[in-house]
Amino acid sequence: MSDAERPDDGEQSLISHLIELRARLLKAVAAVLLVLLALLPFANKLYGWLALPLIQHLPQGGTMIATEVASPFLTPLKLAFFVALFIAIPVVLYQLWAFVAPGLYRHEKRLAVPILVSSVLLFYIGCAFAYFLVLPAVFTFMTAVAPAGVAVMPDIGHYLSFVLMLFLAFGLCFEVPVVLVILVALGVVTPTQLAEGRRYAIVGSFVIAAVLTPPDVLSQTMLAVPMCLLYEVGIFGARALMRGDSSGQPSATN
Repeated sequence: MSDAERPDDGEQSLISHLIELRARLLKAVAAVLLVLLALLPFANKLYGWLALPLIQHLPQGGTMIATEVASPFLTPLKLAFFVALFIAIPVVLYQLWAFVAPGLYRHEKRLAVPILVSSVLLFYIGCAFAYFLVLPAVFTFMTAVAPAGVAVMPDIGHYLSFVLMLFLAFGLCFEVPVVLVILVALGVVTPTQLAEGRRYAIVGSFVIAAVLTPPDVLSQTMLAVPMCLLYEVGIFGARALMRGDSSGQPSATN
């Protein structure tokens, strides 16, 4: 009788997990929507703040334009959504963590929490770095190389897409230390191998920067150099992880 009930028990367990996953996803979506509702009255101000690095470097009399009929309404709304998602990321990750945490071992939980926190902070730092340092440098270069007689009047929709792409590129590239620590924790590489591959990492950083950034040396360097520095931070973190393991971390059977 117990053998016959086992498939039903497994099915009920699967259903309960799906119900919990649905509840976690609804909470994450609700968090994003609540932040979005709070930001909607300030959507135009948010866009003005986002466009500030460009507006400050436009030539005398230069301005932004909207080439589509609905752009003046949809573009700030789109920005408000992405800002809401940006702000609600900790809540979204917490819901994901609350769903997977019961299935993790104790030492895995101790490792996962710092990784989640550091990944969020590094992503935020990468976006801030792009906004405060990279965007002014890029627009200074772009407006300086504009041919004579060409009026620089960027479209608001294209500008938003460009900035979001740059934020995503810098945010993800700043995750280098987290990726290295995860690779070491999984046993894919060792800190010694990472240190020996430093020269390849430097070349790879400049290649990635050349692909992800606008075609100017300054912005490419401003992405590649932090990636190289963060690679060293990742090696340091991986070595600290290995020292912690060798000093008596609990095994997977705990």
